[in-house]
Amino acid sequence: MSQPQRRPLPHDFHPRVPSFTVLSDDVSDGGRLGDGQVFAAGNTSPHLRWAEAPEGTRSYAVTCYDPDAPTGSGFWHWVLFNIPASVAELPAGAGSGEKAGLPAGAVHARNDYGTRDFGGAAPPPGDGPHRYVFTVYAVDKEELGPDENATPAQVGFMLRFHAIGRAHLIGEYENPAES
Repeated sequence: MSQPQRRPLPHDFHPRVPSFTVLSDDVSDGGRLGDGQVFAAGNTSPHLRWAEAPEGTRSYAVTCYDPDAPTGSGFWHWVLFNIPASVAELPAGAGSGEKAGLPAGAVHARNDYGTRDFGGAAPPPGDGPHRYVFTVYAVDKEELGPDENATPAQVGFMLRFHAIGRAHLIGEYENPAES
């Protein structure tokens, strides 16, 4: 099977905003995702910490997106918003449906698995490497606007107009072809 075409990142279509720092104990930028972030293995949201967000940040949003999914529209694995501006770190597993480790007020929207949590990498076997883009957005509002019933597209629409900074890490994962 031929390698999938590398598709644009979701924020390639948004206005330019300043970058800031995002780091993880679990995801290495440009590296392979560990089993913890794979749906069939650990299915655990990674640890993330950020610093140097722009002045005027009133909240944060975190997403994980696979632009290489063979859907024509990518695949949203995690959509979290209304994280208070005082928070600069999420522990591993904060994206679980139980909301352990999430600050008060943070909202999970439905991902493309149809659940309100983090859903790990699960590219089709033999489809080549997929990129998993973990993005932290600095937002100019304490509450972004949508509620937990919002689609990833609705949250993305609001982020297009309210993100004042953005930082990301990209991990890759490939499911080998079935034999």
